[in-house]
Amino acid sequence: MSVPTPERHGRLSRLHKISAATGAAAVGVTAIAFTVVPGQKGSGSETAGAEVAAKPIALQAAAESPATQKVSIDAQTSAADDRARADAKAEARKKAVARAQARHEAAEQAKKAERERERKQAASRSAERSAAAPSGSPKAIARQIIGSESQFQCFSNIVERESGWNVHASNPSGAYGLVQALPGSKMASAGPDWRNSAATQVKWGLGYMKDRYGSPCGAWSFWQSNNWY
Repeated sequence: MSVPTPERHGRLSRLHKISAATGAAAVGVTAIAFTVVPGQKGSGSETAGAEVAAKPIALQAAAESPATQKVSIDAQTSAADDRARADAKAEARKKAVARAQARHEAAEQAKKAERERERKQAASRSAERSAAAPSGSPKAIARQIIGSESQFQCFSNIVERESGWNVHASNPSGAYGLVQALPGSKMASAGPDWRNSAATQVKWGLGYMKDRYGSPCGAWSFWQSNNWY
């Protein structure tokens, strides 16, 4: 039997260490890769319904990662959709408010235009009345209203005898005014100011003479025969 030399002894020692390390590593790998689940026999044979459940931790993390990512992506997508819907609602409200404001402004402009139109019409009517309204003494007013000088003279003959051109002339019988309407309230059909307005009284008297006698001169002819008309 030969005795190993120191050099050979060193090499053997190193080989033993390597073999020991390698064996430990192998055992470690085996321990990581496989576990015995309940129901397995020590010999490694499987019982009914048993299955290998162990996985490396790194592999489990890799398997779970896509699901976690999907949940995160879904949450982000939902949040983005919510923001988009909120923005759309806010924009719709803004447009609705703008439309309502525009309608309100248009309505106000229309009202303003209508008021201005009515104001102008009222001013025009007032100007027309002022231009057409006769003025002066009751006799001058009658001349302007009647127009025809001959008819005015006939009208004037009657008024001179009935009231002396006194707008407020009254009679116990109830007759009133220039033409002594009986009762005086009849002249309200020519205007509400019949008590004091020479123009209203003349208009009513002229209408009465035309309706009953054809004209002021026809009324004067009747008056001359009867001293009334």
